Amino acid sequence: MDVGKYFFTPDVEWLARQNPRLTEMMVHQERRPEKAGKRIAIRHAWVPLKKISPHVVQAVIIGEDDKFWQHRGFDFEAIQRAFREDIKERRFKSGGSTITQQLAKNLFLMPSKNPVRKVKEAILAWRMERVLEKERILEIYLNVAEWGESIYGVEAAALHYYGKRASRLSPTEAARLAAALPNPRRYSPVGSSGYIKNRSRIIYSVMKKRGIR
Repeated sequence: MDVGKYFFTPDVEWLARQNPRLTEMMVHQERRPEKAGKRIAIRHAWVPLKKISPHVVQAVIIGEDDKFWQHRGFDFEAIQRAFREDIKERRFKSGGSTITQQLAKNLFLMPSKNPVRKVKEAILAWRMERVLEKERILEIYLNVAEWGESIYGVEAAALHYYGKRASRLSPTEAARLAAALPNPRRYSPVGSSGYIKNRSRIIYSVMKKRGIR
């Protein structure tokens, strides 16, 4: 077996100079309605990090990767917690992924719980942390993250759910958007979902404790 070919991963250096137009996640997700005979237009608009509300940045980091500014692509404590949970439940599932790892998966990899994919994700995350500034990683992540069916990026999400630009999102709106990230197709940031209500309350309380930015 050609192990190198088996674990081949794409180049990431171009991300320092160029914004990705489509991601592997977008392509995969948009194939689903097409198979059912539906055609749904992707809602996506790129905005630079400086035009995204700092409340969103704070809420997403708290909700998804609280050690983002400190780690180099991996949160080993979170990985250990996820591993212990996998052992307890006797099944392999995604967990403990940093924002960088999530970005690697969204940009380049098909959704899968296959251990090989997790290795590729780790390699890509390691590379991105070495060639991209933290701010650039965060900017790309916030612009390609899924926030509902055919809704990608915080600008499209802000316009769809709140009728405003990402730069104008309030702390509570930011907390609700961050709360939806783990499962954006199941949970909408708006509405009466108990999951979103409880998770966003926790995120918002941490934001207040640290000082809302």
